[in-house]
Amino acid sequence: MATISAFLLYLAILVLIALFSYKKNQTSDDFMMGSRQMNFYLTAFAAHASDMSSWIFLAYPAAIFVSGINGIAIAVGLTSFMFLNWHFIAPKLRTETEKYNSLTISSYFESRFSDTSGLIRVFSSIASLIFFTVYVSAGLVSLGVLLNSLFAIPYALGVILGIFIIIPYLFVGGYVTLAWTDCFQGLFLLAAIILVPVLASSYFNVSYEAIREITAPSLLSQNANYPSYYPILEMFAWGLPYFGLLHVLTKFMGISDVKDMNKAKWVGISWQISALVAATFIGLIGKYLYSNVDINPEYIFIEMTTKMLPSFFSTLILCAILGATITCMDSQILVVATSFAEDIYKKLIKKNATSKELLLVTRLAIFGVALISCIIALTSKSSIGGLVSYAWFGLGASFGPVVLFALFSKNTTRAGALAGLITGCISAAVWPLVPFPIRMPTMIPAFILSVIAIKVFSFQWKAEQIKE
Repeated sequence: MATISAFLLYLAILVLIALFSYKKNQTSDDFMMGSRQMNFYLTAFAAHASDMSSWIFLAYPAAIFVSGINGIAIAVGLTSFMFLNWHFIAPKLRTETEKYNSLTISSYFESRFSDTSGLIRVFSSIASLIFFTVYVSAGLVSLGVLLNSLFAIPYALGVILGIFIIIPYLFVGGYVTLAWTDCFQGLFLLAAIILVPVLASSYFNVSYEAIREITAPSLLSQNANYPSYYPILEMFAWGLPYFGLLHVLTKFMGISDVKDMNKAKWVGISWQISALVAATFIGLIGKYLYSNVDINPEYIFIEMTTKMLPSFFSTLILCAILGATITCMDSQILVVATSFAEDIYKKLIKKNATSKELLLVTRLAIFGVALISCIIALTSKSSIGGLVSYAWFGLGASFGPVVLFALFSKNTTRAGALAGLITGCISAAVWPLVPFPIRMPTMIPAFILSVIAIKVFSFQWKAEQIKE
């Protein structure tokens, strides 16, 4: 009874936030971008809470559990590149998208590169649909695991119930709803992820010396498949995608005043550092407690929390996973649905579609994406971390190089941008399926190949124009 009460209390808070902000989502501009009226702290929490999701509770501690201190390279890469994202990309992207009156990244690409063919929009939508669908399926896997842990609900039923939690909430809400939800859940998530390792170190009597002793061998261990420089590759592989994560970039576009971006940066980075440090300690404590126990490393946070706390409070803490998952999935689904409405429906199907009609199409697309993601979650054998990394690298390789060249290069052409987008997407999708003798994170080769394609095709396009 205590478990159900805590769960319903948390859901009630989310519903109240959605109802509070519903009146602010009357047009497609409101629903998709909040009419660019978000303040700096809402922008900060929206960017980071929708970024981390359940990954920071489940998959990242599992990475620390498996590789020890070496896994911190992921956190270093995330924090470093997110800082660069805030500092260089965010203010320029906010200014440029307003200049071109763009509600999506793909519409910005089209205007920036004067693409009258519509190909950039189409391929952008295809790439975002592929990788965001996988990303959302990872969230549904997390919900299935969580509901199974809380209520002993079969995993498959938990995944299906996750859909019924996600869709109504996003139908009622929109960009503004997600921003306010992110603010609440970002604070709650941070409190939960800091509280658990603090309590665990005392409850399980885990000392600093004990953690250092059990993790030290990981610094010296070598693996033929993972060379000594692999942590450095991972740092870049996990950090570089930030330049192409559409659900993060769109948060930058919604801030009311670009001058407030610096304040948003420091709020967001402070949150991210605190959360990642706490998550690292969860993984280290879990390695100390369960290294000789047969346990799925992705369940460490759940196992520690349910063992330490009474059911009501442990459920409230675990609701942080629920909240983070809902927030991230909703942000991702909204990006894909918005792209479909703006870049496919309005561009190719009905160019004179009204704002109300686009809002309806967006909401129908939400249902379609959620349904496909549900099927993947029910049939896939991949871990949460595996699904997230596939989507993370795919989005980063597809859109990251094009975003950088669009914002900072005047010599990039439409052909170059399209070639980079397609090359990055295909490389990221196919690379993990090819058994290369040297292990390398997908993001590195896919990003490099995309950059090469942009430069080569831009140069070739200009050379042909000069000949003409």
